Amino acid sequence: MEGAHCVLLDIEGTICPISFVKETLFPYAIKALPDVLNRQWHDPEFQQLRDAFPEEHRASPSALQAHVEDLTRRDVKIAYLKNLQGYLWKDGYSTGAYTTPLFPEVAPQLQRWKEQGAKLAIYSSGSVFAQKLLFQHVKRDDKTEDLTHLIDGWFDTTNAGLKNEAASYEKIAEALGLGAGQILFLTDNVKEVDAAKDAGMRAILVDRPGNAPVSDMDRHRMHVVDTLEAV
Repeated sequence: MEGAHCVLLDIEGTICPISFVKETLFPYAIKALPDVLNRQWHDPEFQQLRDAFPEEHRASPSALQAHVEDLTRRDVKIAYLKNLQGYLWKDGYSTGAYTTPLFPEVAPQLQRWKEQGAKLAIYSSGSVFAQKLLFQHVKRDDKTEDLTHLIDGWFDTTNAGLKNEAASYEKIAEALGLGAGQILFLTDNVKEVDAAKDAGMRAILVDRPGNAPVSDMDRHRMHVVDTLEAV
């Protein structure tokens, strides 16, 4: 963390278990979608989300449902799906169906970095709307806490670009008003580490339980940690 003015964080597999996203959030969205399609197909707010899908997949509620299920099964990271998922997850958070299980050291470490004067920002393939929902409903000591006040910037594939492209990280640095070398990026994805480094950022690979295995070659050429406290 030494010398960094900002810590830029991925979410899934970095500060939050992959299992929460794939075993809780994704299934909830699939389960909630049929009722939303039935009740809100012509609702103006939902129409904006619906109309972002390719025309052939929004010809009918059943066509859209099938397309969403296919994209979710393949974990396709595309903006129109991520925006819809965020919309669907809002109800689950608001009703208390689930809360966000950050890794134990994450919230205290974020607070420490803020107290030390660092900026904090999020860069995830999930929509900014979904990112904020996640941080608004963090489970801590059997209660729900809103941690959005800790975050200075929110970035997704819509406002920054694809996560494996160096240009996206250059765009984020510009938006934060910092040089790329002043930003430390933390992620569980090897390709994202490489892209951030190509943009001039420092980058660390976070290896959490449930993440994809890290090869010996990548361990040798990258700085790898298993907790934010080790950064």
